[in-house]
Amino acid sequence: MNTLPPRADAHSEPGSGLVLQRFTPPLALADFKLIAFDMDSTLINIECIDEIADAVGKKAEVAAITEATMRGEIKDFKESLRRRVALLQGVPVAALQQVYDERLQLNPGAAELVAACKAAGLKVLLVSGGFTFFANRVKERLGIDFARSNLLDEADGHLTGQVVQQSWGDICDGAEKRRTLLEAASLLGISPQETIAVGDGANDLPMMGEAGLSVAYHAKPKVREQAMVAINEGGLDRLLEIFR
Repeated sequence: MNTLPPRADAHSEPGSGLVLQRFTPPLALADFKLIAFDMDSTLINIECIDEIADAVGKKAEVAAITEATMRGEIKDFKESLRRRVALLQGVPVAALQQVYDERLQLNPGAAELVAACKAAGLKVLLVSGGFTFFANRVKERLGIDFARSNLLDEADGHLTGQVVQQSWGDICDGAEKRRTLLEAASLLGISPQETIAVGDGANDLPMMGEAGLSVAYHAKPKVREQAMVAINEGGLDRLLEIFR
């Protein structure tokens, strides 16, 4: 895992908000075969769970737990997610579509980066601690190949405050993100060094640590420190600047 502190060779492109460390650009995009993206606050502009909570007047309460979790202050992502999902009990399922329609936007450069990766022959993976309702729609919108995320339980048109057990487990946390990246690489017959992982929160660090190239996008300080590329200004397509 890339847990080394920033070294003296870390450098910032002048005035660019792009910080590079522990590798020498340019790289060849076609040398990579898989790119894995976190969803909330990485591919999209919101934390979906916070916006769903807004429907029942609990956004501040849920957002505080989300923020502490993404900063790495709450270590157990599964417990954090269960606490937050429990607060969603009774939310109408229709509120999810409203969040998607009215609040969810792709982050700048997301479509351009995904398109460039696909054009270079990479498979694209979305692996999220967020929810299938949104992940499946983002997957379709961007033409992403694979997605793994959490499934909210519902009954009688309302959320029950629980997540559904899926074939791989119940909650996609940092460990599951790492396992999914490695599983996808194995199924594609490639090494982890041929993968790129992009995220913004502490639960992205396990998969970022396995990837050949780790990318922090407008990320928490802990994540920026450990990533090989930190995009601190501009869109996701800034990543393309390091490739020849």
